[in-house]
Amino acid sequence: MKVLITGAGGFIGSHLTERLVSDGYDVKVFVRYNSKNEWGWLESSPIKNDLEIISGDIRDQDLVYDAMQNCSIVYHLAALIGIPYSYVSPLAYIKTNMEGTYNILNAAKMLNVNKILITSTSETYGSAQYVPIDEKHPLIGQSPYSATKIAADQLALSYYNSFELPVKIVRPFNTYGPRQSARAIIPSVISQILIGK
Repeated sequence: MKVLITGAGGFIGSHLTERLVSDGYDVKVFVRYNSKNEWGWLESSPIKNDLEIISGDIRDQDLVYDAMQNCSIVYHLAALIGIPYSYVSPLAYIKTNMEGTYNILNAAKMLNVNKILITSTSETYGSAQYVPIDEKHPLIGQSPYSATKIAADQLALSYYNSFELPVKIVRPFNTYGPRQSARAIIPSVISQILIGK
């Protein structure tokens, strides 16, 4: 079974890629193009030779369509992340997070993909109105980043409701582990504890 993972060079995407390869899946990955032609965390991965690697831009509708050819399952993790920069360049987030998700959904519809997993964020809930937060919690666009993820989620739901596209949305909370940016909350707290702050 052929699987496509977008954002495969990132923290979560690289771990998912390695897991699916070890589970025997035929994995195709979509990584963001850069002038060094490097593939993020996959660059040093022992499984990189087992992958079909497509380097490009999630905003490129034709390239996304071509990448999704013959794929039964798509894991969409590609996104611009980082709340602070979304205030500086909200349009970049709109184009990557919203348009990129549209490209995935539209290609999946045209190609009759069996399963699509959209990776969202807990940031869509904003500051908790109640705890524990559940799926009924209001979506609150507290930043341009979270607003683009809310819009992408709603677009995915519209494709589910309008076209019966087999899409699921996950909203991870405080992920952590190897390869995570030191700027994320959990590594940041651990680093501060280690230096005695």
